Amino acid sequence: MSEIRQQDQVAPGLGGQGRGYGGRARLRVPPSLFGVPLGLAGLATAWHAAGANLGTPAAVPDAIDILAAVVLLVLAGLYAAQGPRRVVADLRDPVQAPFLAVPAITAMMLAAALATVSFAAGRALVVIFVAVTVAVAGWLGGQWIAGDLDQASVHPGYYLPSVAGGLVGAITLSQVRLHALAEAAFGLGILSWVLLGSVVLGRLITTKRLPPVLQPVTAIELAPPALAGVAWFAVSGGRGITVIASAIGGYLVLMVLVQIRLISVYRKLRFSPGFWAFTFSYAIAITCALEWITRTNPAGATGYAIAAIAAITLLIAAIAVRTLIAIARGQFLARATDSLPTQRTATSALVPKQGSRLTSGSRPTLSPL
Repeated sequence: MSEIRQQDQVAPGLGGQGRGYGGRARLRVPPSLFGVPLGLAGLATAWHAAGANLGTPAAVPDAIDILAAVVLLVLAGLYAAQGPRRVVADLRDPVQAPFLAVPAITAMMLAAALATVSFAAGRALVVIFVAVTVAVAGWLGGQWIAGDLDQASVHPGYYLPSVAGGLVGAITLSQVRLHALAEAAFGLGILSWVLLGSVVLGRLITTKRLPPVLQPVTAIELAPPALAGVAWFAVSGGRGITVIASAIGGYLVLMVLVQIRLISVYRKLRFSPGFWAFTFSYAIAITCALEWITRTNPAGATGYAIAAIAAITLLIAAIAVRTLIAIARGQFLARATDSLPTQRTATSALVPKQGSRLTSGSRPTLSPL
């Protein structure tokens, strides 16, 4: 991983000019940055779930989905403008590669939202983006098996292509009434979670801790059980609370407690694009909680739903505002180099090059997701 490092200069805003390491001033748009529209799409999903209890107008999540689509298209254009060699380099990068599935996952969610307006178009796009996500997941899985992958490069982002991709696929395919495919996607996501979970947790527990710039992706540990819970409700055909739902919910509670323990770690981090890793994971956890509230209807359900949707909305709004401030100050994206990077591990990539320094007022940039 070459781009997640402290650089001696930061870009002067999204359109700044100047010179970076390799010459011409260009802004590096890493695939991890697609976490921004993914987080927004997750917030829209939470608002959709809140509607069952609160009767909120569909215009709220629809507006968030439109914003997510605009951000996705802008970032896709900026990323594609970097050229095919950069895309290939990211595919081979052991840290950035998992995030290449995020645009298709986000598009999958937006296509499902489109299906409420134009069912045929939304359904077709859901199928297309599910296929793209599975293809990316399969390619990366084969690459990780065939390559010489260092354990230090593994991080919770490895859940994204197959686990998140499969479970989001199950949810969206159910929404467009492709139930057999939804069940297949559910199996893909669950089995991938079982197989990858031990690898990722083993790396987090037994290997040296993730460097500060990469620590926000630990929040992604919350996403698999949250997505599994929402996906189970989607594919189970209205069977309500079953032993499977309860089992998944129990593990989700455990992961919530883990995140509470990590608050003291997160509070020490400097803001970076990596903070968007909190948005999707926490939004889906809130969505799962809202699904439980809807199905169990406990006393005070309306109050719980209001508190849940307010909390996630305020969190994502705060990260969005801080992002805009960082963009205005030229601290959100770093300059790209003309040469393509060599592969490094998650730890070595954060060690500055010989002779490099972090100048006064500079900020570490380009944290994954």
